[in-house]
Amino acid sequence: MNLAELQRIYEQPFFTLIQQARAVYVEHWKTDQIQLCTLLSIKTGGCSEDCGYCSQSARNGGKLPLTPLMEKCAVLEKAKEAVDNGSTRFCMGAAWKGVRDGEAKFEHVLDIIRDVAKLGIEVCVTLGNLTATEARKLKEAGVTSYNHNLDTSPEFYPKIVTSHTYQDRLNTIQAVREAGMALCCGGIIGMGETETDRLKLLEVLTNLDPLPESAPINCLVPMPGTPMADLPPVDIFELVRLIATTRIALPKAKVRLSAGRSTLTREAQALALFAGANSIFYGDRLLTSDNPGVDQDRELLDDLNLVPQVPHQSMAVS
Repeated sequence: MNLAELQRIYEQPFFTLIQQARAVYVEHWKTDQIQLCTLLSIKTGGCSEDCGYCSQSARNGGKLPLTPLMEKCAVLEKAKEAVDNGSTRFCMGAAWKGVRDGEAKFEHVLDIIRDVAKLGIEVCVTLGNLTATEARKLKEAGVTSYNHNLDTSPEFYPKIVTSHTYQDRLNTIQAVREAGMALCCGGIIGMGETETDRLKLLEVLTNLDPLPESAPINCLVPMPGTPMADLPPVDIFELVRLIATTRIALPKAKVRLSAGRSTLTREAQALALFAGANSIFYGDRLLTSDNPGVDQDRELLDDLNLVPQVPHQSMAVS
């Protein structure tokens, strides 16, 4: 889709937009099911990148405690807990610029992935930049999906990151696709970008070939010590408009209501789910920010008559 098409969708009267998005949702998805995902930071802080929103950047002067790469047994414990809590997707993130074949840390992560994959859960990782070699080895180890967000429009991107380029991100996405992994790719809103920037991001996503299988919509969580620590929260109606537009533009993708959900009311979350989001991160912690607790989410899902999506058939334990 092009920008003009996306603007026509986005700028419709609010309730018209939601009705359209809901119709697309009903056509492609079971509307009483939400995918529950668990996200774990397996190596936190000390990243060499300068992403302005991120407290893990060593350049941002934050007070985030540094933690080394977790041992496999500790990660497996968290993965088993996620399965027991109903998650069907386990995501592991590490604060690195990227990984390279032959590095000890990469071999350690591959070893972790092989055992997590045996639990019969979708395995997603986000490790920064990849080449074709690393992407192929991740696929062989059992990774089903790679998360690599484009964050915002190509034009606004240099205002939030200078240590790598938009094209670097696209190159990794290409490596992921060539390796045969699914792509989880979305953005962050509330970083000072315009609504047009958000739609330009969506324009890029809708022109990827193949399209991303999932698209996280993150609201900025202002973190102390980062350049974006004092930015105001995202307007809820702008968030819902973007979710609805994403649902229409990417009808077969899981639209993930991701970071920032702890600042949303129950009613706001319900509206976002009605408008097209069909996946949430489940558990009281994301990589570095708070998330609603498991009990809170279970209560919300019960009140909305929603149930967890069952694992994809290919993920079933043999």
